Amino acid sequence: MKKAGRLRLIPSPCHCLGVRQAARHMTLLYDRHLAEIGLRATQFSVLMVLDQAGPLAVNELALFLVLDRTATGRALRPLSRDGLVEIGPGHDGRTRALTLTEAGRVKLEAAYIIWKRAQDEFEAQYGGVTEAEALRLSLARVIGRA
Repeated sequence: MKKAGRLRLIPSPCHCLGVRQAARHMTLLYDRHLAEIGLRATQFSVLMVLDQAGPLAVNELALFLVLDRTATGRALRPLSRDGLVEIGPGHDGRTRALTLTEAGRVKLEAAYIIWKRAQDEFEAQYGGVTEAEALRLSLARVIGRA
């Protein structure tokens, strides 16, 4: 349905739809900013997790990101290709260890400034830092991390 040239959203009682719509909206906002440095929001998240958590197995990274292993692999390919993440042997022969390279650290440092602009834009749209923080903590409860 169109109304005054804009798509009118039909309210849905589905929590899953609401969270997925919000997630897609957030991804677009952060992607728009991070495109300036050639990263997507998902790639920035991978770099940030590896920077904070240190070397991780692919499965461990997938758990951090709440992604399946296949999606995690897709997110890693361009980062590995561009020399931002190194994929090496893990603690045993069955695992692979992911490490942020020096080039990855440099890219992350530059991306962080741009990410902060996206963060600030969202906080302004949402009603402020306190409201955005409360939302983030509520979403952490959804995935059992609060």
